[in-house]
Amino acid sequence: MTKKYFGTDGIRGAINSKNINGDMFFKFGLASGTYFKSQKKRKQIAIIAKDTRLSGYTLEPALVSGLTSAGMHVYTLGPLPTNGLAMLTKVMRANMGIMITASHNPHNDNGLKLFGPDGMKLSDKIEKKIESLIDKKISKNLSKPEKLGRVKRLETGTKDYIKILKKNFNKEFNLRGLRIVIDCANGAGYKAGPELLRSLGAKVIAIGVNPNGLNINKNCGSTFPGKIKLAVKKNKAHIGISLDGDADRIIMCDEKSNIIDGDQIIAALATRWKNKKMLKGGVVGTLMSNYGLEKYFKNEGIKFIRAHVGDRYVKEKMQKNKYNLGGEQSGHIILGKFATTGDGLLVALESLFALRKGKRASEFFQKFKKTPQLLKNIEVKDKNIINKPEIKNSIKFASKLIKGKGRILVRKSGTESKIRVMGESENKSLLFKCVNIITKKIK
Repeated sequence: MTKKYFGTDGIRGAINSKNINGDMFFKFGLASGTYFKSQKKRKQIAIIAKDTRLSGYTLEPALVSGLTSAGMHVYTLGPLPTNGLAMLTKVMRANMGIMITASHNPHNDNGLKLFGPDGMKLSDKIEKKIESLIDKKISKNLSKPEKLGRVKRLETGTKDYIKILKKNFNKEFNLRGLRIVIDCANGAGYKAGPELLRSLGAKVIAIGVNPNGLNINKNCGSTFPGKIKLAVKKNKAHIGISLDGDADRIIMCDEKSNIIDGDQIIAALATRWKNKKMLKGGVVGTLMSNYGLEKYFKNEGIKFIRAHVGDRYVKEKMQKNKYNLGGEQSGHIILGKFATTGDGLLVALESLFALRKGKRASEFFQKFKKTPQLLKNIEVKDKNIINKPEIKNSIKFASKLIKGKGRILVRKSGTESKIRVMGESENKSLLFKCVNIITKKIK
């Protein structure tokens, strides 16, 4: 059974579209509040954080109204990174946490990411149960007047989140003497990111910290790494950190202005953790992880398995196999030793902790040679076009051509109206040929 509202990472879409509007967010709040209230395991509390999109001002009140109508008490935190919300959901012993965000998407999109009391993203099973409540008559889930929830603004969210992050490292850890550029994508980490690094003694050059509701992810952040590259070079920084709109992704840049993607960060941390005997089991990547990473882990004797794209699926596979490290090339990286979901700032701290004795970022991160990879994102009206016979035949034909010399992956985006076509091969001309066979047919 496919899900009606939820995708690979919550609910996402264009603002004031079919699912992303005040009416639907009231229903989402009412349905999720009703579900978690029925669990009767804790106090009836929901906490809400958001990124910096202008549309958050229209969606948050509707969501709060739905939750309180279901009898949930609500704490609103304002702009806060996604994992900050996940951590505080657990610490505050809340029934649920809701992040209003469309992550790395442009400002005209928005959405929701839901977390349970354990700080984990909800399973497909729970999401389906909430979906069934969304489509029920509203009157069936409304609380009696004396049972309505109350709402309170919590102003200490950023401070509390930073405190939790720093507790993962010894008190002597500091960043004095380091010049760090951080690009916060004009998003949820625009306060927490610079504050965290400065509190540890770093000289911080902060960019992407002037959100106006419309500039989130616009020519900045992890989806636009050229900006951090230029800033590191200009400021002669030791390292650059680039977050996305809700700060659950990280792309980095070394002192030589080389971009470091999620696969390279994972390789470096896995190697360090193995040497320090901190790595449990192995590493979980995704279908998009570079083949060069897989080969590197094989040579290093580190177990590596792939999950479906989406950090929720990575986390599920980590739990199932009892691994404590996993992530995606895009920069979603889960440090299972410390967190339940991706956290750009936490990954930055763990990386900086490894560099604290004067090691250069260029030495620490360059662990493997990447297999040439080509990714094409094709906008479509209907993602089910992927199931048409002529598209299936083109995929089959291209896969046959590249077999033994590389691989092809074609999938629906879980967050946008796009088909993603990815190919890998050392034979670049063959790679371009195979990817183009499929993209031309889709177009």
